[in-house]
Amino acid sequence: MPRMNSPDLPRCCAPLVDHWPLPLALDGVRLLSTRFDPLLFEPEDFARCQVPPVRGVAKRQSEFLAGRLCAREGLRRLTGLAQVPAVGAERAPVWPVGTVGSITHGGGWAAAVVGQDALWRGLGLDVETLIPSERADRLAGEILTANEHAIYAQLDARQRSERLTQAFSLKESLFKALYPLVRTRFYFQDAELVESDPGLARLRLLIDLPGWPRGSELAGQFCEFDGYLLSLVSVPASAQD
Repeated sequence: MPRMNSPDLPRCCAPLVDHWPLPLALDGVRLLSTRFDPLLFEPEDFARCQVPPVRGVAKRQSEFLAGRLCAREGLRRLTGLAQVPAVGAERAPVWPVGTVGSITHGGGWAAAVVGQDALWRGLGLDVETLIPSERADRLAGEILTANEHAIYAQLDARQRSERLTQAFSLKESLFKALYPLVRTRFYFQDAELVESDPGLARLRLLIDLPGWPRGSELAGQFCEFDGYLLSLVSVPASAQD
């Protein structure tokens, strides 16, 4: 698991890690991650790291900075050019021409995944801290479809925590992968987790989206580590439009 020590890194960020914790490697895709501590963030870190600043409290600024540093290093390793994705009109990253990617952060951990658009039309990455079963039960009605809830209701507390976190994260990743392609908002109950083998999943759309009719299925994958769940949905270049 190569680590990147750099004088450009701020004190709030641990050395970047170039790794692939997910079960299924993707051709030509890189994933960089770091841990960050908002208490160590300094406003001058943006200038020191040559990253355009973002407004907000220290938590918002540090997670944004950590994610952009991961994205920049991922792009450098992928393309040879260390570029920081701009912030788009809807606050989503704008990836350099020829690339696609996704940034995520949560609970003091941030990561970016990047790939070539010749191979991938969309990548959606999401990290979540595992949702306790009591909170999962409160959220289930908002996140799960009727079919998903029928399975969820049969699980014990630990399994409900894992299942709800999986569904929540994978649907977040689905949105991040598809929205740049369809430019149409959709919600948790507009897609369904139809398969969840160890670490691998498929999601089915329950509505029509531009170029993606109801019933279309997309591949996802996930892993757990240190109390986090990381998920990725990938759209191959050969996928329908």
